[in-house]
Amino acid sequence: MPSDPIGTVQLGHGGGGRLSRQLLEQLILPRFAPAGGVLLDAALLHPPDGRLAFSTDSYVVRPLFFPGGDIGAMAVIGTANDLAMVGARPLAISLSLILEEGLPLATLERVLDSVAAAAALCGVAVVTGDTKVVERGKGDGMYLNTAGIGCVDPSLAIGPAAIRAGDAILVSGDLGRHGVAILAARGELGLTNSLPSDLAPLQGVVQEMVGAGLEIHALRDLTRGGLAAALEEIAAAAGLAMVVRETELPVAPAVCGACDLLGLEPIAMANEGRFLLMVPESQAVDALALLRRHQPSAQWIGQVEGLELGRREGRVRLENALGVRRLLDPGRGEQLPRIC
Repeated sequence: MPSDPIGTVQLGHGGGGRLSRQLLEQLILPRFAPAGGVLLDAALLHPPDGRLAFSTDSYVVRPLFFPGGDIGAMAVIGTANDLAMVGARPLAISLSLILEEGLPLATLERVLDSVAAAAALCGVAVVTGDTKVVERGKGDGMYLNTAGIGCVDPSLAIGPAAIRAGDAILVSGDLGRHGVAILAARGELGLTNSLPSDLAPLQGVVQEMVGAGLEIHALRDLTRGGLAAALEEIAAAAGLAMVVRETELPVAPAVCGACDLLGLEPIAMANEGRFLLMVPESQAVDALALLRRHQPSAQWIGQVEGLELGRREGRVRLENALGVRRLLDPGRGEQLPRIC
């Protein structure tokens, strides 16, 4: 911003006055405003026929930039992916910026450019937003909040209630890349791994499955807590047991090496471009072939089983190469802070 010789975010940028207007007019509106040049506090939408899906998320990743992505791309793609997990096509996204005093404006511009590029990639418009500035040392550089609205075909009924005993459990690609990418980018633990995050939009492959006539019973993106947390949550919601074959879990050697070194479990590591899929077993081979056209590491990893009456704990079991089963432990608390 030419009128700001300091080149950093100031508390005045969040005060609603001249500096706020400069931030809006010089950095934000040129990237996101509609043709009229005005980004309203409340956007007027014209949704097509169908049910609406609504999601929101906040992003507090550290560092702001990492191999394969950054906080801006992750905010847009993450919210679009949340909508995709109920079969929705994203229509509009809001963007709220919480900026720390002293953040270089060049960093903010870089993130906003990434937001705009990710929105174009996901085919969604940023239609409204807000900016706040917090004191130096109180904001970790920046936090982002996004909310998204999407449209769902009325014929779709994707969710835990649709899961049936005998369903196949698939994952859309290898696990744990995002968590390892963040660890390596921090440079705190001596990791030299250059494996990029798996950050990627998911609505394309989901809509392709819908168009192919697959009977999708459940979807879940594998973010915080990874596959372990997603399996536990969805099994509890469905009231069914699940068995996952450890030998089928797709994990890149670099992720295995990093997790072995740090005592972490790849199955519990965060992902930003992977999802869990449940379909009737009769459709598993076709579903896997479609997934592998997008990500060759996709895998059929297990089955849904019936749940014994009255059993509430230990709904998910891991089966090793010898056929021995053990309870899945999803862990307690965060393995890694500031990861998404």
